[in-house]
Amino acid sequence: MTATTDGSAGAVGPRAAAASTTNDPRQGGAAASGPGGTAPPDASGLDGAAARAAERAAGHLLARQDPEGWWKGDLETNVTMDAEDLLLRQFLGILDAGTTHAAALHIRREQRDDGAWATFYGGPGDLSATVEAYVALRLAGDPPEAPHMARASAWVRAGGGIASARVFTRIWLALFGWWRWEDLPELPPELIFLPKWFPLNIYDFGCWARQTIVPLTVVSAKRPVRPAPFPLDELHTDPDLPDPPRPLAPVTGWDGLFQRLDKALHVYHRVAPRAVRRTAMNQAARWIIERQENDGCWGGIQPPAVYSVIALHLLGYDLQHPVMRAGLESLDRFAVWREDGSRMIEACQSPVWDTCLATIALADAGLAPDHPALVKAVDWMLDEEITRTGDWAVRRPGLPPGGWAFEFHNDNYPDIDDTAEVLLAFRRVRHPDAARLEAAVARGTRWTLGMQSKGGAWGAFDADNTSALPNKLPFCDFGEVIDPPSADVTAHVVEMLAFEGLAQDPRTRRGVEWLLAAQEPNGAWFGRWGVNHVYGTGSVLPALTAAGLPVSHPAIRRSVRWLGSVQNEDGGWGEDLRSYHDEAWIGRGASTASQTAWALIALLAAGERDSEPVRRGVAWLAETQREDGSWDEPYFTGTGFPWDFSINYHLYRQVFPLTALGRYVYGEPSPGEAR
Repeated sequence: MTATTDGSAGAVGPRAAAASTTNDPRQGGAAASGPGGTAPPDASGLDGAAARAAERAAGHLLARQDPEGWWKGDLETNVTMDAEDLLLRQFLGILDAGTTHAAALHIRREQRDDGAWATFYGGPGDLSATVEAYVALRLAGDPPEAPHMARASAWVRAGGGIASARVFTRIWLALFGWWRWEDLPELPPELIFLPKWFPLNIYDFGCWARQTIVPLTVVSAKRPVRPAPFPLDELHTDPDLPDPPRPLAPVTGWDGLFQRLDKALHVYHRVAPRAVRRTAMNQAARWIIERQENDGCWGGIQPPAVYSVIALHLLGYDLQHPVMRAGLESLDRFAVWREDGSRMIEACQSPVWDTCLATIALADAGLAPDHPALVKAVDWMLDEEITRTGDWAVRRPGLPPGGWAFEFHNDNYPDIDDTAEVLLAFRRVRHPDAARLEAAVARGTRWTLGMQSKGGAWGAFDADNTSALPNKLPFCDFGEVIDPPSADVTAHVVEMLAFEGLAQDPRTRRGVEWLLAAQEPNGAWFGRWGVNHVYGTGSVLPALTAAGLPVSHPAIRRSVRWLGSVQNEDGGWGEDLRSYHDEAWIGRGASTASQTAWALIALLAAGERDSEPVRRGVAWLAETQREDGSWDEPYFTGTGFPWDFSINYHLYRQVFPLTALGRYVYGEPSPGEAR
C-alpha cells in the first residue's frame, strides 16, 4: 500500500507511485526500481517474501505519517518519569486525582512479580526506580500493607533501602523531608561563575547534564522541604539510622578527593556570602530562562524541564508567570494517554529522528523520490532547520549554524547525529525547491564538519566534550554526563559526507581512521546511542563502504564474522542491555526486529546479500511481521545512557526492518560520484 498526500493509505504498491525516474545518485538512484537501480524481484521464494513484507511495512508506515509531514513513535523509558511527574505536581500543589489515577494505572502495570520495577523490558529490578514508583503509588493512595506494596518495600529494604538509591532519587525525597539535604552531595550555584576554560565549568558537562545541573544548583542552595503526606519508614533498613555512615575513599584517588571537596562545599553552604549566592542564583535563573524553547520546554527533554520549573518556582516565579505556565504546559505534552485510561510520560519526543529515518526507509524500499509523502516529510524537515547559535558555539565560536535537533523544539541543542541522518534523507528525495534544499544541505554539512572533535570523530551535541572530571563528582552517580565522540555518530557523519561527495576529504578520512581504530577485538563496534554492538556495527559498516573501503578490507571481514557468530538460532539478532556492563551479553539477547535489521544493514553493506546469515535474517523478518505490516518489539533497543537509561523507540521496529528489506530487495543506496 502507499499513501495519499494526506498520509492515508492508498491501494497501490509503493513503486507504482513514481511520477518520474532519475538516475542521479545524489537523489538516491533509480526511483521506480529501488535505490540500487535493480529490477523488482520475482514473486516466488525469499526475494518475493521480502518484497511483500517491504510493501506491507511501507504501507503501514505511510499510514502513520502526520498530515504535516512528520512521523513520531512513542518514546518509552521507565516509571521514574511518571513518578517524578507526580512528585513535581505534589511539590507545586497542583496534583489532581485524574492525573494521579492515570499514572498509577501505568506504574502498577509495570511492576515485576518480585515487587520491583525494572528500567527496561525483561531487565532486573532497579532500586531507585522501585523507590520512586513506590512513593508515587503511595501518593495515589495505595496502602503500604497492600500485597504489591509490601513486596516492593521488602525488595527495597533487601537492596539497602533509600540510602542505597541514587542521588537524583534522594533529591526527590528530600523535597518532602523523606531525606536530609545535608546527606546529599552539594551542588553550589556559584558553579555558574566558573569560566569556560576552568575545570568543571558547566560546559564541561554534556548538554543534557548541563541543563539539569544548572537548575539543580538553585534547588541545592534553597533546600526546600514540603510537608510529607506520609512517612516512608518502611523503605529504610533501619528507620532510626536512615543514612548509615560510610568510610571515605583514600585521598590519593579521585573518589576520595571529591568526597573531601564535597565536605568542604557543605561547610561553604553554611557560610556562603548572601550577596554572592543571590547573584549566582539570579544568574542561573537567567541562564535557564534564556534557554527555554518556544514551546515552553527546555532542551526538548523532560528532566531539565522539571528541575527548571522547580528552580524558578523557588526563586519566586508563581505558577501563572508566563515562563512557568509555558513550562508546565510543555510537560503535559510529554503525556501519552492509553486506551485503558493510563498515562505514560515520555522522557523526550523524537519527531525529527523518526521522520528522517522513515524517509530513508521508504526511499530505500522503492518509494519514488518525488512521492508526495516524501516531499512533505522534507518540507517539514526543512522548516525544522536550526539557524541560530546555541551552546555548541562555546567550543566552536564563529562556526555558522545549520543543523537539526531530535525534538519538535530544541533550538539550543541541534545534534550531529540527527543532522547527518536528515541530510542522508534529503539526498533520497527529489524536492521541487532544489535551491532551498541545496542551501540547507550546504549549511548542515558545513556545521557538521565544524563540529568534528580533535581526534577526528564526532560526539552527539558538542565538540571535544571529553573531560573525565564531571563523572568523578559524588553528585554524578547516574548516567553519562559528558558527550565524547562515539562510533555510531561518527559513522553516520562519515556516511553522510560520502553521499555529499566528500569521501576523500581529509576530514572524512580522519573519521574513517578513527572508526577503524575504535573497532573492538571481536570485530564489533560499541553502540553509544543504540543497543549495543549490533547497533554500532550496523552503523559503521555502511559508512565504511560508502567512504570507499572495499568489502574485502580486514576490518569489514572481522565484523562480518562477528555478526555471523552472534546470530540467533531463529535467524534473528538481539543484544540485551546488560551487554553494557557484562561482556557475556555482548551480541546476545532475544531476537528483535530493529536489531535484526541493523545486522542485515551491516551485512548487506559488506556485500553479503546472498550469504546464509542474510537469508536467515530476512526470512526471520518476513516470518515475524504482523498482518498489518508492523512488528512487535517490547524489548528496549535504544540507549539514553548506557545501562542506566534505556529507551524503546516504538518506531524503530518499523523503520529499520523496512530499510533492511528494501536494501535486500533493491540493493544498496549509492553515494555516487564525488562532486
